[in-house]
Amino acid sequence: MDESKDEKAHKVFIERLTLGVTRVLESLPGVLDVRFAEREPAEKRCLLSWEQKNACVLPEDLRDFYLTTDGFTLTWGSKLENECVSVGCMVINSVAKLRRLGQSAVFSLPSTPTIADLDSDGEAEEREQPRFDSRSRIFELDPCAGNGKVCLVYKNCTEDEVSQECDVWFLDRSLYWHYLTPSFTAYYRLMITHLGLPEWQYNFTPYGSSPQAKQWAALYQPLTFHSDPHLDSAGEPLLNKLDPTKAFKGKAKQPAPKKKPPIQASTTGSGGPAKVHGGSGRHSALKR
Repeated sequence: MDESKDEKAHKVFIERLTLGVTRVLESLPGVLDVRFAEREPAEKRCLLSWEQKNACVLPEDLRDFYLTTDGFTLTWGSKLENECVSVGCMVINSVAKLRRLGQSAVFSLPSTPTIADLDSDGEAEEREQPRFDSRSRIFELDPCAGNGKVCLVYKNCTEDEVSQECDVWFLDRSLYWHYLTPSFTAYYRLMITHLGLPEWQYNFTPYGSSPQAKQWAALYQPLTFHSDPHLDSAGEPLLNKLDPTKAFKGKAKQPAPKKKPPIQASTTGSGGPAKVHGGSGRHSALKR
């Protein structure tokens, strides 16, 4: 009895932590192998040690997240041609992997190029961009499977002060910055609503995602809130009801239509065609 209550409470906890996305994914056609990696909460001393080491204060929502679970990993795949292909991946690094970017090597020559050389103050940006030098402190939240990095960014930093304000940015493969959300909670919801689809962060860039990623997004539409363009005349959302198990199945060849044999006219004994007399019955009656 107690074990069933504990299991039920555990399921409710997972449901709240994932915002119900596991149930949504399992209901989609063709989705297989939905896996959520459960982790123990981070210890408070680990959070304090991280803050002292990096001279940054973790935002309250991120601190509460780490005190609930030390990181987040949820993956899922899709069935294509009787094989499970890995598609979605949602990752939040643990406290130990929340490492700083842009730090130069300890043993390096003064003339060695660093990533800070990419910073330029030429054009005025609408929003202040993160810097790879000491003006910003950048920490990796999500490695994005090698397609970029989602980072927690502290700006306007000085060596003698502890940084407190931060927001979330996306660093693409060309090392250009793109603003995502003002808080960790907003980014967490954004990640869940996009179902961890491949390259979903590139939707917030001027050039967008790759054609292959767009195909996955068309097959499994993200649970985004800006759904006005996707409403029909009755105001109901247009749901994608495509079943990949049927869409990618080989098309069977239809049999060729059979040719009808030519109709042969009946012949008389002499070999000539038989003549049809339409009113023979009426004439025979008159003769009688």
